[in-house]
Amino acid sequence: MRHLSLRLRLGLAGALAVVLALGLAALGLSLLFGTHVERRAQAELSIQLDQVLAGLARKDGVLTLVREPADPRFGQPYGGLYWQIVDGDRILRSRSLWDYRLPQVDDLGDGLSHSHRLPGPDGGPLLVVERQVTLPPSLGGDRIQASVAVEAGSLAAARQDFLADMLPYLALLALVLIVAGGAQVMVGLRPLHDLGARVTALRQGTARRMGQDWPQEVRPLATEIDALISAREEDIDRARARAGDLAHGMKTPLQALMGEAGRLRRAGEAQSAAGIETIARALQRHVDRELARTRAAARARDARADVAQVVRGVTAVLRRTPEGSGLDWQNSTTPGLIAAMEESDLAEAFGALAENAARHASARVQIAAAIAEDGLIHLSLTDDGPGIAEGQLSALIARGARLDQGGSGLGLAIASDLAEASGGGLHLENTGAGLRAELRLPPAPPGHPDDPPPA
Repeated sequence: MRHLSLRLRLGLAGALAVVLALGLAALGLSLLFGTHVERRAQAELSIQLDQVLAGLARKDGVLTLVREPADPRFGQPYGGLYWQIVDGDRILRSRSLWDYRLPQVDDLGDGLSHSHRLPGPDGGPLLVVERQVTLPPSLGGDRIQASVAVEAGSLAAARQDFLADMLPYLALLALVLIVAGGAQVMVGLRPLHDLGARVTALRQGTARRMGQDWPQEVRPLATEIDALISAREEDIDRARARAGDLAHGMKTPLQALMGEAGRLRRAGEAQSAAGIETIARALQRHVDRELARTRAAARARDARADVAQVVRGVTAVLRRTPEGSGLDWQNSTTPGLIAAMEESDLAEAFGALAENAARHASARVQIAAAIAEDGLIHLSLTDDGPGIAEGQLSALIARGARLDQGGSGLGLAIASDLAEASGGGLHLENTGAGLRAELRLPPAPPGHPDDPPPA
């Protein structure tokens, strides 16, 4: 349940609430309808009881019913509607009772009607209305007890029929309410979807802040996210400044080391001088790498670079170098690709890969760039050189591996750092006929006035 979406949770809870509410409503309406039907039946039985009493007469000194009630069920054996008059030991009853005698309830009170549930001829319950009446002197003045009864099963059947007729409409109402509740949930949760889309835009660099155009319930969260972003940006800016200061601060000691190495060389200590120079150059490469990462991270937010233009510029320079002049540079870069990266940083990263390809290629370097299915720009260089040993390649492409170790030099590490600073990365693989190095770069948001027209 914890992993279900909010939309599904609310939808299920709403549907369950609708079904439960309508079920209780159906039960309540059924009970109310049953009560109403029973009340109407008692009223009709009272009228029929009056008709029975009005039809009494004495013939030859014997109390008889000269006018039968009009309902034909009184004349059908076990027809479901019955009347009975008890006059002392003598009983008058409808043909529908046949030879059955309705049970009597004592002490009803003179002239008052009472309703009871009593057993009927077939064992089922009867709704009985009874009244004790003192006859007028013209009818002998006797005290009699008159009863009219109807089978209670017919009342229950009427309630069941009512419920059966009501259920389709309740089901339709439940469907309408569930659909309406689902629509309400979708509308109510729409700000959360927009919130996720805005966070994605923040991650991709197409938005800078969450903003305040949110419903009242979501606005505090958006405000906290903006505050967190501001705090993180301040921390990152301070860290970048410290890294840049550290890298710049190391330049002077490195220059002093190189000067000391020169003095040692002039003093005849060539071996010591070479060792110091090797260490100083390695430190200088690391300083340059950190400066490149700091510069790229600081400018990546609003940076834009025309990939095709950078590729043409770098390859034009390499074609004039001794290593690249004899190679066939095949360029199939898609025009109009704009990467979210500073142009100088893209040139440095691509240049490092291109120089590496020029050093190891035998005759040909293939360059391609296009938007891939992951939404990133894939800028690849494939040479026909010996490639990289599989063991070393696995170490280079492993998560967290340092690309400045091994025989590939610092260029791959700088290219990887610059790509990662822009939100992308570097991928290396052996093709069987050389090495394929691929920069994966996020595209810049469209609509910038300096962008070239699409191809």
